[in-house]
Amino acid sequence: MSKPVPAAKPAVVTNIVEQSRYDLRFLIRAMVRHQASDLHLRVGSAPLFRINGKLVAAKMEEVTQTRMDAIILPILSEAQRHKLDREKQIDFSFRSESLGRFRCNFFFQKGGLAGVVRSIPIRVPSLEQLGLPIQQLKEAMNKDRGLFFVTGATGSGKSTTLASIIQTINETQSRHILTVEDPIEFEFKDVKSAITQREVGQDVASFEAALYSGLRQDPDVIVVGELRDPKTILMALNAAETGHLVLTTLHTNDTKSAIDRILYSVPPEMVNQTRMQLASSLVGVITQQLLDRRDGSGRILVYEFLSNSPSIQEAIKSNQIERIPDLIQSSRDLYGMQTFNQHLEKLVESNTITLDEALSVSKSPDELMVRLSGAKREVGY
Repeated sequence: MSKPVPAAKPAVVTNIVEQSRYDLRFLIRAMVRHQASDLHLRVGSAPLFRINGKLVAAKMEEVTQTRMDAIILPILSEAQRHKLDREKQIDFSFRSESLGRFRCNFFFQKGGLAGVVRSIPIRVPSLEQLGLPIQQLKEAMNKDRGLFFVTGATGSGKSTTLASIIQTINETQSRHILTVEDPIEFEFKDVKSAITQREVGQDVASFEAALYSGLRQDPDVIVVGELRDPKTILMALNAAETGHLVLTTLHTNDTKSAIDRILYSVPPEMVNQTRMQLASSLVGVITQQLLDRRDGSGRILVYEFLSNSPSIQEAIKSNQIERIPDLIQSSRDLYGMQTFNQHLEKLVESNTITLDEALSVSKSPDELMVRLSGAKREVGY
């Protein structure tokens, strides 16, 4: 592998082109060998691997359209090829017994094929391994009903966190867990729980249809891969109110934004009703990012955690969402909540991440500096 991709076009290595190197199995083996999370394929560029959050160019020639076809098309079924031609993009996952499980998004750009492949671990990491708030999450998972969100930007590890929560329930509780995903990422085997996994497009037509029929399939826990539209949001809220624990993800950068996203997504005439539903059914929200460790050994998860305490519930009901960050900050000892800045402060003081890294991701860097007023800012710190 070469150094991280510069602004200019990466240099290519010539005279090593073999047709077998432009084969998805070869590229995935390289992906696994270098512990890359993603593989990017574009015409006119060498394959790119995301390693510890940074894109790195493979020492290969540019991918031509002919090579791209040779990489992507053999893995698609005839039905998938038709869907790609018709819709100009396709999401699916597949498993290699020797290499693991992978999620693919193939699409068109500039009239030609392109794609991104993500590696999914076969073994689901534990809450402890991920560095998640174990006690708070276990309390949330013991709820008989309610709505719990895992949020964060793309690539922040939401799917892995959600899978770890599911596996913990699977290993400790006797429940029926129904997952609805597009596509299925982690595969689960029953331990104490019975797990039904449905893939949108393959097992059911839509998230909405899966939730509608799912309520008749006697689930205790319903996992919705992502809340994408108002109908799915309202159905998830209704399921949470009617005796189900609903786990799902959202693309938001903090816990307050997750609440805002739900309220802004529904029709205006339903906002007040949705606010009351959310206030009563919310279990909690964890929002996460992945940051570089100071010693260069990889990345570490930093999170913000909200639990639906009486004060949080009242803030939602009274439409005082702007109070939520302060309520989280003041509730660490009593309810185990935590803001990003509180976690960043701990990671800087323990020399796990640099101060510059913390300030670059903090939404309130001035407040973080006040919290760290006793810290020395050194070169690279």
